[in-house]
Amino acid sequence: MLSVNELEDRLIDLAFSEDIGDGDHTTLCCIPEDAMGRSHLLIKEDGILAGIEVAKRVFNRFDPTMQVEVLINDGQPVKVGDIAMVVSGKVRSLLQTERLMLNIMQRMSGIATTTHRYVEKLKGTKTHVLDTRKTTPGLRMLEKQAVKIGGGMNHRIGLFDMILLKDNHVDFAGGIENAIDRCHAYLKEKGLDLKIEIEVRNFNELQQVLDHGGVHRIMLDNFSVADTKKAVELIAGKYETESSGGITIDTLRDYAEAGVDFISVGALTHSVKGLDMSFKAC
Repeated sequence: MLSVNELEDRLIDLAFSEDIGDGDHTTLCCIPEDAMGRSHLLIKEDGILAGIEVAKRVFNRFDPTMQVEVLINDGQPVKVGDIAMVVSGKVRSLLQTERLMLNIMQRMSGIATTTHRYVEKLKGTKTHVLDTRKTTPGLRMLEKQAVKIGGGMNHRIGLFDMILLKDNHVDFAGGIENAIDRCHAYLKEKGLDLKIEIEVRNFNELQQVLDHGGVHRIMLDNFSVADTKKAVELIAGKYETESSGGITIDTLRDYAEAGVDFISVGALTHSVKGLDMSFKAC
């Protein structure tokens, strides 16, 4: 399996290929090859900054001679008018890396900002907000990194690092007991040590899991706040608990106060607005 850095380098290379193709003819036709300059990253919207470290990789991957002065680090709050970094080097390099850097930083900062709002809503509770696999194809590592920068937690990276028995798995396996038992048989056969989480849709399924055991976490899918509180009392510390399904920032605190350990929120990544910023000559 590729490392995070290898995945990022592949993404950066693919993005440059997509954007530049056989050449940035606009830049090449009007900017001399030896022209040098500086640009700064101007923040145009309040939020949480994310993506500075990835931006440095973008610049270095394209032109190792570019110099980056970071003024505001990942995870720090920013406000309109802030300068987050200053980059100096060949003007051609500044122009050709501008859009990719901005696309990454705007997206990551938007996710970090949104996540931070959810985390603030949970202050004073024991509950953590989790992301999901509802990410942009190819950008998952960056988007999940942004969630962590914003103060959230990663649920799982993909299908390989945890077992999550959702409703379709249970239905196709012929029921909860079959699904759990097959998990344990598979893990033993493959010599794997993975956590097992199972989704339940109602109290009948919850009771089946409690009677059978063999899991680490129970996901309460589309339970009301009142039913969540009741379910947490039934589980009574035997397993970790997670709420999921249609939970908004307005209802988040209510679910946390019902006692769950985690709340997973697809909206952290699937429909986030990017944080406004620009890269201007200075």
